[in-house]
Amino acid sequence: MKTGKYNIAIAGIILLSFAIGIYLYPQMPELMPSHWNAAGEVDGYMPKPLALFLIPVISLALFGLFLLIPRIDPMKQNIQKFRKYFDRFILLIMGFFLYIYLLTILWAFGLTFQFIFAMVPAFSVLFYYAGVLTENAKRNWFIGIRTPWTLSSEKVWDKTHKLGGKLFKLAAIIGLLGLLFQDYAIWIVIIPVIFVAVYTIFYSYLEFQKESKHK
Repeated sequence: MKTGKYNIAIAGIILLSFAIGIYLYPQMPELMPSHWNAAGEVDGYMPKPLALFLIPVISLALFGLFLLIPRIDPMKQNIQKFRKYFDRFILLIMGFFLYIYLLTILWAFGLTFQFIFAMVPAFSVLFYYAGVLTENAKRNWFIGIRTPWTLSSEKVWDKTHKLGGKLFKLAAIIGLLGLLFQDYAIWIVIIPVIFVAVYTIFYSYLEFQKESKHK
């Protein structure tokens, strides 16, 4: 699928979220749930207009930003080398937001469920594909593991992203264990991803130091 077709699909998801909000507006309560704690309990509410249209507006703004990035990046020619993976990631992000939006609406209708449990598969899919994108990302200023050391060396960039991609995919698979241990689900999902993010920063530094010693 070419970029234009991805953009049409993404625009369709965003328009669908706006249409859902407009259609359901009269039926929604004046205060809608907007935040759940780690135990999956509602601990925050928003006025109906904000709750119904915040996610669609954020999705639209992000889409605009994602469209801008390949145009303004000084290394934009490199983005074209992995553009299909980037386009798929944008589509996945928009689907992720739509999923959260629908869960929020279902809750507002009175259908209660374990919110964190419902989010575990969505997070795992998102993080897994983030790993795919990371493995295929070429050096640029906006997408990937951008540290002073990866941006200074293409070799360090490639090594860090190949490892980081595999680790993100592993973290996504580990996150699915949250389906078995619901009381700890959010931590099982988040902690491996944080570990990968921190570890790859240190890894890029160490690889850069090794490369510098061999020059």
